[in-house]
Amino acid sequence: MFKLNILSYLKIIVYFAVIRKDRYFYIGEYIEIVNKMLLNLTGKKILVTGIANNRSIAWGIAQQLSKAGAELGITYLPDDKGRFESKVRELTKPLNPSLFLPLDVQNPAQIEEIFQNIKNNWGQIDGLVHCLAFAGRDELIGDYSATTSEGFDRALNISAYSLAPLCKAAKPLFSDGAGVVSLTYLGSERAIPNYNVMGVAKAALEASVRYLSAELGPEKQVRVNAISAGPIRTLASSAIGGILDMIHNVEEKAPLRRTVTQTEVGNTAAFLLSDLSSGISGQTIYVDAGYCINGM
Repeated sequence: MFKLNILSYLKIIVYFAVIRKDRYFYIGEYIEIVNKMLLNLTGKKILVTGIANNRSIAWGIAQQLSKAGAELGITYLPDDKGRFESKVRELTKPLNPSLFLPLDVQNPAQIEEIFQNIKNNWGQIDGLVHCLAFAGRDELIGDYSATTSEGFDRALNISAYSLAPLCKAAKPLFSDGAGVVSLTYLGSERAIPNYNVMGVAKAALEASVRYLSAELGPEKQVRVNAISAGPIRTLASSAIGGILDMIHNVEEKAPLRRTVTQTEVGNTAAFLLSDLSSGISGQTIYVDAGYCINGM
């Protein structure tokens, strides 16, 4: 016996159910109908950045993209001892990525190498997932006015500016209707305790999303959007003082009375990289159990 996934079952159902008075649809017609009805990323080649471990939001996104049929390229942060490489390689092995490459966005040569690899192996790119952010712990505690110039530059460079050179390198390789997704947070527009310079970086990132949307849209209908996720326990969020208090606050006050999961953020990213979101660009989509609507 062989097993069928849900997409195959639905295709069979549509094949037998869709009948006109005097004829059946041709097999190509019913497949096209089902693919338009469902979130289907089969054949799409998508680069995912920012996976650190199994709690990473980027990991949740990569899993959902793979389940939807996408072919993935995965990047990891290189270090002298190769710790991230081995950890991310082992974690993502079940997704069978066709590209696995080092990426330090502060190194322009590595960005160039990434997209040369994409050109040589894929020919084009259908999606780019930007899940990169960093700020020193000292920049996230205490008074915002105590932020150092070095800390400010580093946080803005990695967390916001990095989206621009990645899109620049990807620009000639983007397919028609390709998508770009980045991650942001409510601290971009509201003062969140212990978020400080990262809030400024996320505000810059959201502005970049709008400007890149305006730049990349006209020629190839490339869409650029951001997901504002609720607080989730990740390696990155562990640097934020009081992260557990933030999560509990969401659980108490969000309309859904809970926080969200990596999978839910991944589902939204998959939607934004699919043809189902072809009319959405330059937007920040909130996946936070409704917390952002609250006045108090």
